[in-house]
Amino acid sequence: MLRRAFMTGGPAAVASLTALGSLPADAGPARPGGTETAAILRAVHDIRLLDDRHGADALYRPARDTLRAAFALVDTGARRQRVSSRLHAAAGELALSVGWLAHDSGRPADARSHYAEALATARLSGDAALEAHAFCNTSFLARDTGHHREAVRSAQAGRQAAHRLGSDRLLALLTLREAGGWAGLGDRSAALEALARARTHHERGRRPDADPEWMSFFGDAEFAGQEAGCWAALGDWERASACQRQAVTAARADPHFARNTTLYAAELARYLVARGEPEEAAAFGNQALDLLDQVRSTRISALLDHTARCRGPADGDATVASFLDRRRARGAPALPVLPTLSVRSLSA
Repeated sequence: MLRRAFMTGGPAAVASLTALGSLPADAGPARPGGTETAAILRAVHDIRLLDDRHGADALYRPARDTLRAAFALVDTGARRQRVSSRLHAAAGELALSVGWLAHDSGRPADARSHYAEALATARLSGDAALEAHAFCNTSFLARDTGHHREAVRSAQAGRQAAHRLGSDRLLALLTLREAGGWAGLGDRSAALEALARARTHHERGRRPDADPEWMSFFGDAEFAGQEAGCWAALGDWERASACQRQAVTAARADPHFARNTTLYAAELARYLVARGEPEEAAAFGNQALDLLDQVRSTRISALLDHTARCRGPADGDATVASFLDRRRARGAPALPVLPTLSVRSLSA
């Protein structure tokens, strides 16, 4: 029922992120326990569902306030060690979710801060799964901000933590992150070697008992999209376009991931412009614009702006003209305003 509510958006989505504010009121100052931990995990779940559907721009600020409240509970401390460990893990995952929203909404410094907070929490509690996730996100942010050697090192550190977990899907994603870093450094040989290792892990398939829940987005479409990014960084626009076509085709099979479907189309448009195919680039740009009625992502908007600026000598083409007109005329879509949660509402 919760999943269906998020899929519909609108008023149902306004109730997201309220899990932490709906805790039962107890008399006197109480230490956090299982109820509070479950509420934080519910907030993580809600953020991921809404991000998949709507993108990050409308979500970051209320999610950041929720994170502050969650770490206030961590600072209060649980009475029992087992509860404390679960509380740290939940708050760390929330920090990563909020960090991703910052990343996708064009706030790289905030994203780096949230990821560092999650990594410190993982190290403090000895949580290998959280550590691997934190390094995975840090590597992706480093690649996107041009710090390619940091992207490689963070991915390698994440793989060291992930080897204890038994998830080939996680190892595949981390190895793709490493490949992207090598590609950004212009080391073709190292990038191709990492891509081959990533493909080996990916082909081993899912392990429900070991694969992290947060990796629900990582399937054939995301693998192809990440591989396309490596080819693009190496300047091989033909292979980048071919892989990105696979990502677009695979993503259409799951309408739940509206944000990623939009991203793949926007990235393909960018690669096609680089290949000198502005008409087809505009066609995929128009597809991305069609989906932006329900998605707000600064990263995706920046990709489309880049495509519009670099369209090439095809201004007279009807498809190109349509894309440019729509991009100029487009305003921000109306999305639900999410509630701000306070520390008081958490600890009441």
